[in-house]
Amino acid sequence: MKTDLKILPAGDSAVVAEFGNTIDPLINDQVQAMTARIHSAGLAGIRELIPSFRSLLILYDPGLLSYQKLTETLKQFSFSLSASGQKEKRIHLIPCCYGSHFGPDLSDMEKTTGLSREEIIAIHSGVDYRIYMLGFLPGFVYLGGLDKRIEMPRLSTPRVKIPQGAVGIGGSQTGVYPLDSPGGWRLIGGTPVDFYDPNRPDPVLCKAGEYIRFVPISSCEYYDIRQQQAKGLYQPKIRVKKEAV
Repeated sequence: MKTDLKILPAGDSAVVAEFGNTIDPLINDQVQAMTARIHSAGLAGIRELIPSFRSLLILYDPGLLSYQKLTETLKQFSFSLSASGQKEKRIHLIPCCYGSHFGPDLSDMEKTTGLSREEIIAIHSGVDYRIYMLGFLPGFVYLGGLDKRIEMPRLSTPRVKIPQGAVGIGGSQTGVYPLDSPGGWRLIGGTPVDFYDPNRPDPVLCKAGEYIRFVPISSCEYYDIRQQQAKGLYQPKIRVKKEAV
């Protein structure tokens, strides 16, 4: 895998490893490969790794790992990153109730796109969306792979409060609001799944580099799942695929 690695200091205890300047699956593959490589190396002094679309923020302890040693190690790792063989693709199957009061912007999307509600739902739920990064809120997933036919600009006036679990479209991306929040994305549905729960051992449901596929459900199924989840009886299914890379 060819890398154009650029390493920049970010204060006195962090560096940013940049792999490009565009949102691109191949660049994001390099980000994820470097993240995995650092994890597997078990470097003393690494505090946290925060991947994004095109870069990786690395927080470290200068008392255990010097800036020079870290940058040299990152450069060495960049030469050994490999995209050959097979990659495990973890896909979270996320139930989504489209329309109704969960998706107040679906009607406007029909008018704007010229597609029927059924077509929009079929298109949106027919893709394995890559989780490029998490941010904005704990567990907020920025998903790539949205079909251009259903791309929508953000609202000119953001909503003051978007409910937890809302599934929205903002430009060329789609995502899920993990908490009640202001926001300007177009809402097309809602999921009963908690993407963030501070009471879980791992509060955030999924990770950057994994995938999400939305599965259409009825409003009755939505509330059934919410009840199961409140009792700790529901866990979204995960599909694992092997892909040649």
